[in-house]
Amino acid sequence: MRTHPGRDGGLLMSGERFWEIDALRGTAVVMMVIFHTVFSISFFGVQPVDVLSGFWRVFALSTATLFILIAGVSLSVSSARAGVTLDERQVAWKNVRRGAGIFLVGMGITAATWLFIRSEFILFGVLHCIGLSIAISPLFLRLGRANLPLGAGIMLLAPIIDGIPGPLSLAWLGIHPADFASLDYVPLVPWLGVFLVGMSLGASLYPGGRRGFPARGQERSPLRPITFLGRHSLPIYLVHVPIILLFLALLVPGLPARFISLFIP
Repeated sequence: MRTHPGRDGGLLMSGERFWEIDALRGTAVVMMVIFHTVFSISFFGVQPVDVLSGFWRVFALSTATLFILIAGVSLSVSSARAGVTLDERQVAWKNVRRGAGIFLVGMGITAATWLFIRSEFILFGVLHCIGLSIAISPLFLRLGRANLPLGAGIMLLAPIIDGIPGPLSLAWLGIHPADFASLDYVPLVPWLGVFLVGMSLGASLYPGGRRGFPARGQERSPLRPITFLGRHSLPIYLVHVPIILLFLALLVPGLPARFISLFIP
């Protein structure tokens, strides 16, 4: 593990991971798998479960909030560390490239869902939102803790933006046609606000990319499976739905035929 001299003369370990961040992201992964299992059971008619309101709606929103909040915290930490050896412009381009890569993965999901579930394909989901938020993060990095009120302001705009009908081309912002439907919809308003709150928390809790509060250096053994999930959240995100569908197809008689009838009108 390499170390670099910090700007205050201390040493900063470039490869160090904070187990608490991985554990929170891993918790979000578990929540995501649980919700998508329940959603699939409902969507394919295995059992009647209301996932659009009540407990499961709150559960889904909590999962997305945790994912995007931690993405903001991680962005703040990684940018502070990169700033030890890179100048501001280089850090900005690093984040633009990283965000663009995640956004392109999201576009792959858009293409796949458009082919198979065209009526509710994912136009701007959680990966699109996180990717674009990371790509534009250089606009907000200098604000540090001041991202908190800015993020809160964007979240407060959500009821106003949501009530404005508009073309599908503005769906990324939160404006869309009245009949728009999607399996996963995470527009910048209000979710960029959640990301910015995460950046503010990162600047407050991990100033300069260092942990600013006392904690154990390594996670306890019971947390290691959760932190493992948190360290590999993107590949898990990409494969977990096909795995869920495969298990359901094996367990529920007649479900493969139902898959085909839903995907191919």
